Amino acid sequence: MPTDPSDARWLAAAARLAARGRPLSRPNPAVGCLVVAHDRLVGRGWTQPGGRPHAEAVALAQAGDTARGATVYVTLEPCAHRSDRGPACADLIAEAAPARVVVGVTDPDPRTSGQGIERLRAAGIAIETADCAASRASLAGYLVRAEHGRPHVTLKLATSLDGCIAAVTGESRWITGEIARAHVHSRRARADAILVGGGTWRADAPRLDVRLAGLEARGPRRVVLSHGAINGVTTIAAPAAIAGLEGVQYLYVEGGAQTAAAFLAADLVDRLELYRAPILIGGGTAALGDIGLPTPAPVALADTHGRWRLADRRQLGSDTWEAYERARTGSE
Repeated sequence: MPTDPSDARWLAAAARLAARGRPLSRPNPAVGCLVVAHDRLVGRGWTQPGGRPHAEAVALAQAGDTARGATVYVTLEPCAHRSDRGPACADLIAEAAPARVVVGVTDPDPRTSGQGIERLRAAGIAIETADCAASRASLAGYLVRAEHGRPHVTLKLATSLDGCIAAVTGESRWITGEIARAHVHSRRARADAILVGGGTWRADAPRLDVRLAGLEARGPRRVVLSHGAINGVTTIAAPAAIAGLEGVQYLYVEGGAQTAAAFLAADLVDRLELYRAPILIGGGTAALGDIGLPTPAPVALADTHGRWRLADRRQLGSDTWEAYERARTGSE
């Protein structure tokens, strides 16, 4: 993070702004940009639908001449490559002549990586780069795709207090309340694709759409984990096949239990979102199947600690929502 608390605050604000571009910015990452002069916001932008204009172009156009001598905060290193769809953002910023540019995350794209920063330095602009946690979180899908060759995966589970996703009869509608279900739809609207297992698809025929007023068009691409072809949806035979989902940066996995276990066993879950209802079922369907923990049991339990970090927690009516991030080492 930047050493100046003011820089950290503005970068965090740019990261929150970037969320407005997701997922409509695809195939480009959702980037946020702020132009600040004398501690006053004079321009802001986020990546527009279809990927253009870029966040920097929108923010600089809004700032106009006030960008000269100002500070530009941008979550991702400004692009250095020219395109038929628009100019390189590093060139646009150089022309605007701000005094400083603070970059949240350097771009892993080889067409830009380091080159955008060097081009700005060559133009006489002071540059500060930071491994900003807020910027990195806002670009999770883009960075995971670049670093691991697959989408960022969020696994959603809705359970009772005793960890069941359905009654002993198989009934699962509805474990959580209306507010929590609306929240799920808002999460779907942020995803490029949504995945369920073949058993869930055949048993429940889920719509997997977004049913929130004004966001109905945000329904993600539907994917089913199945060995057989299914009309109207994309099918993949194994969790590792998500690498081949072209154009997908954010994948939202909704289960069921065996599919959730398969993704966890393959260590492909980056974020776990758990909705917990204040009910007890007892003897129902467990939220997870076997995820392949090593044996013997005492070693297995010890090894599970430190793998998940609480990132957020909210009360949604009578239900509780918790989000956990997978804590990975540099080798994972």
